[in-house]
Amino acid sequence: MTSEPYRDDFNRVFVFANAQAGRGRVRSLIPSLEQVFRSRGIPPEMRITSSSHELELQAIDAIRSGARLLFAAGGDGTVQGLVNVAFGHEVIVGVIPAGGGNDFARALGLPEEPLTALDAALCGEPRPVDLVSVRTNGGRRRFYLGGGGVGLDADTAQFAGGRYQHWPGRWRYLAAAIHAYATHKPRRVQVTFENSHGAPAWQESVLACVLNTPTFGAGIRLAPNARINDGLLDFVFLKELRLGRLLRVLPQLALRGTLHIPELRTIQFRKLRLETDPPAHVHGDGELLGLTPVEIEVAPSAVQFLAPMPLRL
Repeated sequence: MTSEPYRDDFNRVFVFANAQAGRGRVRSLIPSLEQVFRSRGIPPEMRITSSSHELELQAIDAIRSGARLLFAAGGDGTVQGLVNVAFGHEVIVGVIPAGGGNDFARALGLPEEPLTALDAALCGEPRPVDLVSVRTNGGRRRFYLGGGGVGLDADTAQFAGGRYQHWPGRWRYLAAAIHAYATHKPRRVQVTFENSHGAPAWQESVLACVLNTPTFGAGIRLAPNARINDGLLDFVFLKELRLGRLLRVLPQLALRGTLHIPELRTIQFRKLRLETDPPAHVHGDGELLGLTPVEIEVAPSAVQFLAPMPLRL
């Protein structure tokens, strides 16, 4: 992607607002968002969407019409839908964090409050950001921004987007994680890293996930060394998690978002193949992407995002 000056293109901006994000709060924010844009002389073209499919169709039309600045108002899932359209096009993406998690916006250095975040983005510059590329066995390719994988994490994402979707922030993911733990059955997992030597071994696992951001689930620090612009991804693996250990870490998660489990393994990589027995759903940013086996790799500097400051290396 190029990084030439883009200020002249600010006279046309599309904003895709997810009506379902943040327990429906996005609709109430629209007049204030429009005011922030207009205060900078930018008349926004607002698009209210009710699904990722609808958002992607409208974003395709916007890009075909010549738009170069596209904003997503919602959570990580909303931004994911937009980047899957933006990839490969000379466009710049902005984020207005108004969902339940907003971990990618946090990694961009944006404030938590949506209007303050929008103002910070508009004062920022385009920064190249890595994406996570997932290719399923059927050849389908999707990108995500923050955290994804299989096991307890994927089960938690399903519950967080379903039964607990109206719970606030981190509590939504904690309640979903407890529910997922109660029903989860460990799977055998085999991971093959690019350029690795020797035959990979099958292992029992409750958690096998790939992160691009340091946090997931509204600020839970699962991969504190992850960076969204280093050309690397973090593979996080946990063989088992006993109930007693889960009960001890829950207060840490609820109050500070920290996770201290010595058995948690983290490996940085560029490409891997992930298989499970039996096949399992793979999620990214809480969205189901397909069944294993999958190939996961980093797409370095894949999309330009407005960020308020140089991203930390």
